[in-house]
Amino acid sequence: MIESLLVANRGEIARRVIRTAKRLGVRAIAVYSEADADLPFVTEADEAVLIGPPNPAQSYRNVEAILAAAKSTGAQAIHPGYGFLSENAEFARTVEASGLIWVGPGADAISAMGDKINARNLMAAAGVPVAPGTTDPAADLAAAVAAAAEIGYPVMVKAAAGGGGMGMGVAVDEAALRTEYDKVRAFAERMFGDGSVLIERYFPRVRHVEVQILGLADGRVVALGERECSVQRRNQKLVEESPSPAVSPELRSRLLAAAVRAGEAVGYRNAGTVECLLDPTSGEFFFLEMNTRLQVEHPVTEYVYGIDLVEEQLRVASGLAPTFDPDALTPSGHAIEMRINAEDPKRFLPGPGVIRTWVEPTGEGVRVDSGYTGGNTVTPFYDSLLAKLIVTGDSRDEVIARARDAVAGFQIVGPKNNLPFFAELLENDEFLSGAYDTAIVSRMR
Repeated sequence: MIESLLVANRGEIARRVIRTAKRLGVRAIAVYSEADADLPFVTEADEAVLIGPPNPAQSYRNVEAILAAAKSTGAQAIHPGYGFLSENAEFARTVEASGLIWVGPGADAISAMGDKINARNLMAAAGVPVAPGTTDPAADLAAAVAAAAEIGYPVMVKAAAGGGGMGMGVAVDEAALRTEYDKVRAFAERMFGDGSVLIERYFPRVRHVEVQILGLADGRVVALGERECSVQRRNQKLVEESPSPAVSPELRSRLLAAAVRAGEAVGYRNAGTVECLLDPTSGEFFFLEMNTRLQVEHPVTEYVYGIDLVEEQLRVASGLAPTFDPDALTPSGHAIEMRINAEDPKRFLPGPGVIRTWVEPTGEGVRVDSGYTGGNTVTPFYDSLLAKLIVTGDSRDEVIARARDAVAGFQIVGPKNNLPFFAELLENDEFLSGAYDTAIVSRMR
């Protein structure tokens, strides 16, 4: 097993990785910006290194500062968490070229899946269903218009280098396409340094379902069930649950098999997620993208399969066998995760500030993965995620009942937060029925 681990991230995911590392006897090293000096992950690490000012480009995306911290602390490996540099193939290569262990998939797999058009083409060749769309970037507006006419409106305009729900727009006709194409291209150039755009068929009523995969040290790829991620605002997930109430045993079998094929097609190692769009009427699903990292929502899979995904990541990176039998994976129970964000619960606009009161809920089946505590300041420099409230139980009904109590018992005073939204969602008939789709939040608002 790796003996010392530097966590190149912050907040709840840094704290989460540090917790497992320490449980395994691995020395946990944190890096932090000036804005995060008082956060729990810094004090809970065995060692912590200041790497720069609040601006992520000068701290959490500063490769030289992170590698210098690893060298000065004698770190053996680097875990990137999610966001920041986690899906940066060049960073992964640099880490390994520096003689360190990269706790994640290989740089080639990151690179192959980072370009959405290349990823679509690879998946199609591997027999994974993909939605109708372009096989090459739409070089200009005329090419985009021609592609949309062939695919049929409505279409999704997507940044080829995008991810995490960013760099996307919907066009219902040619006039809208002309606007969205320019908007997405400009956004992609600014955010990703790559203005390539692809055009895909847009499904007005669709569910977002993903499969957790794990590429083992011996080369096998296994699927650890699916997660339902259809409660979203602005293409950003708010709630995830496993298993999906929309997935039958037959559909699950097809989904998981396709996800394994996807991983095998790129020689995948370590944790990753194959995201799909599911047509709830026909039962057809289509490859959306592969996230080459640990997902925010990994705890629901951990509960249903009884494993610690961070531990499995460390074991794969160490060349060790998993803690479970890959041939005897059996899910059990139900889990729901809610992302508690520092944002207005109606319009979902960020609301940073000082946390004057922070009381986490407790009780059977309740887990909180938090990045903050009372007295901390939520700054505007980073993602608005405060904590993840994970509720588990034997059935979906039991989990929802526990979730209502947990949401009511979570007290946060200071920054705006979206706890009232979850209280509303947990009484919503559409959500309670399980027959919801990605437009549920817009219908609630």
